[in-house]
Amino acid sequence: MFRILKKTFDTGLVTIDYPDAPPRLSENFRGAPRFHLANWHDARPAAEACPTGALSIRDYGGIREVTMDYGLCIFCGECGAADQSGAVQMTREFELAVRDKANLVLTAQYDVSFDGTQQHLRQLHRGLQPVEQDTAALELKVHQAIHQTLGRSLAIREVDAGSCNGCEVEIVALNNPVYDLERLGIHFVASPRHADMLLVTGPVTRNMELALLKTYRATPEPKVVVAVGACGISGGIFGRNYATVGAVDQVVPVDVFIPGCPPRPHALLHGILLALGRIAEKQLPL
Repeated sequence: MFRILKKTFDTGLVTIDYPDAPPRLSENFRGAPRFHLANWHDARPAAEACPTGALSIRDYGGIREVTMDYGLCIFCGECGAADQSGAVQMTREFELAVRDKANLVLTAQYDVSFDGTQQHLRQLHRGLQPVEQDTAALELKVHQAIHQTLGRSLAIREVDAGSCNGCEVEIVALNNPVYDLERLGIHFVASPRHADMLLVTGPVTRNMELALLKTYRATPEPKVVVAVGACGISGGIFGRNYATVGAVDQVVPVDVFIPGCPPRPHALLHGILLALGRIAEKQLPL
């Protein structure tokens, strides 16, 4: 007993201060890729190396359209390894949660020379709007009644709709002494009838489609749905096939999307707090 107490005192406080303080990340942590689009002269090697099709190109009429979908990206780093120009770099950025998954898409248009390389950057879009037209004040899309009802407390029901359990490992970590989710007034519950939020992982398998729909219907209003990871946002590497429906929003409405494969606990915290309106949505890495 005394040894345990001594160990506790010697260890001290291990709980992180995030989101009130910047996260302490490992030097080896790999976050989202960043694309230096204005200086990028050939996107073909990186696009060919992308295993999920998150990075794609389309040539037409002397124009090349390069699209990066962070909702499909698994942060593997293959695009950075394939690109020798230095225009693609892996970062440690993880705060990518958004309320509209269209905002996870970057599209750049270039003039293309006769040898297939990119010349002038013609236009850059984030989601459905040009980047230059984005405003600093981001509109909250979660209904005001949710904030008034939930206040600063939240009950979460986690739903595994067919994941590989990678996201579940990170979600479980939210309850350990390091992340200590309950310090923010947030806790997990066993029944959707007691929940304010559904945290859904995995590409929705056809065997889980009805179960997810029933869970959504059993959750009382007002409620928030968060799609976790590349699989939850877009179907990920599994996509849509005979066994999977694909993205969570193909079955139930989704309020917030958290990219990653899997998203680390910090990213999960960021997405959950974004859904509650406690923090603002950030820009994609450019």
